[in-house]
Amino acid sequence: MNQSEFKLLDVVALTADLPEKDLLRGQVGTIVEILTPGVFEVEFVNTDGETYAMTAIREEQLLRLLHQREQAA
Repeated sequence: MNQSEFKLLDVVALTADLPEKDLLRGQVGTIVEILTPGVFEVEFVNTDGETYAMTAIREEQLLRLLHQREQAA
């Protein structure tokens, strides 16, 4: 995915385990900051709204989740 396709507040899922960050493939977070091209600060929140992780993640480790239909590029 091209870096420009990710933007602030996108909901994303991890595509791989990140054991050094205690995060597992499939966990869902929100992009809260664009740190550098291709690197994003992602916040992970539990069902009570409490942040349990906030960390920098490379774009190749993320999948943008869609809540509605989007046009193909």
